[in-house]
This record gives sequence, C-alpha cells and structure tokens, in this order.
Amino acid sequence: MTEGVRKSSTDGPAAGAAGFLAALRARRLLAIVRGRDPEASFRTVLALVESGVPLVEVSLSGSDALGVLRRARAELGADAWLGAGTVLTADDARRAAGAGANLIVTPGLGAGVDTGLELGLPVLAGVLTPTDVIAASAAGATALKVFPASATGGPDYLKALRGPFPGLPFVPVGGVDADAAAAYLERGATAVGVGSPLVGDAADGGDLDALRRRARRFAEVCA
Repeated sequence: MTEGVRKSSTDGPAAGAAGFLAALRARRLLAIVRGRDPEASFRTVLALVESGVPLVEVSLSGSDALGVLRRARAELGADAWLGAGTVLTADDARRAAGAGANLIVTPGLGAGVDTGLELGLPVLAGVLTPTDVIAASAAGATALKVFPASATGGPDYLKALRGPFPGLPFVPVGGVDADAAAAYLERGATAVGVGSPLVGDAADGGDLDALRRRARRFAEVCA
C-alpha cells in the first residue's frame, strides 16, 4: 500500500492520515523538539516553522511539553502539523490530543499507537524489526518510524528493511544528520525525523539564528 500502512474506514481519520502522508512526502522532514526550557522550546517550534520546516514534533519527555503544545497550537492555528512525541500510554495520547497535537509519534508499539488511532489522529509508530513492521501494519499505523536508525545499520538497514516492505512509508529517526538524511532519502525513506542535529541547543535556550541556518540546510537537503 502507498497511502499508509492501512487506510481508515472513516472519512475523518483517513483524511488526517492522507494529509499527513502528503505533507511527509512533500517536505520529507520532521523536526523533533525536546527541551529543558519550555519558553525556549516554544520559540524553537515557531522558528522551525518560520524557517520552512512545517512538520514539528514536541517530545513529551521535554519540560512542560503539553504547555508547549498548547501555546504552539494557539500561535500556529488549527491547520499546522504539530505532533506529540514519546507517546507511550493511552493517557499520553489523550493528553497530547487535548493539548492540540494532531499527530502522535511513538518510539515503539503499544497503547499510545492504539489510542492515537482511536482518537482519529495520524500515528507515526516506532518500529525496528520486520516483526514490528507487520504488527504496526496490523494496528493501522499511518507511517513507520525506524528507531533508533543510526544504531542499527543506518541507511543500509533501511534499504534491507524495504526489501520485503517496498511500499510502506518509512521515516528513520535517531542520529540523523544532514549527510545521513540525504542517504536515507536516496534509499527510499519517505522522510527523516531529526532532533539534535537540527535543533541543537535551541530548545534549551540556545541560538535561534543558528537554528534557522540549520533548518534551511536540512530543508535544502530534503527538498
């Protein structure tokens, strides 16, 4: 299948999944924000979007992540793609949706995936092995986050994983710098998810101008 791992049977979730996949394919880059400073994290989200990176995930492992999501949603409006990451439990998914997330991102399979889908949200589900991919497909995940990508063979592993699953939307995450991003995309990744190589220390109060320069670089690589 090329429209996601499994299409929803209802118009709402299907439209959401289709919209997310279209955005992934067009932009090929998902930024991951995880910070110790909520104000800096909020400003980082806005700076990324302003710099041409419109798909942003705020990790729930960051400080006051739900507050960051609420403020970013209010600032960016209803149509922006704003994900909640590190969603582990059903309660995580519900609280993230309540804070304005319209995308659920998980490090693996479990209740966070199931509840996100029940809420009608696109889900980028964490997978690593072929068994994970099959389970994510059965669950109905919208796209597949290969994590941790750099620790398990990098671009060559993605190429091998795509052998039995050539039509599925894979998004490598973990240790993806600009050079690795280009290599993953060349090997068939739908998009890449990038944290510290893109965000740096911006979400902890670091230089936003440096962040904007890195964002432009990654946007060029992924164009």
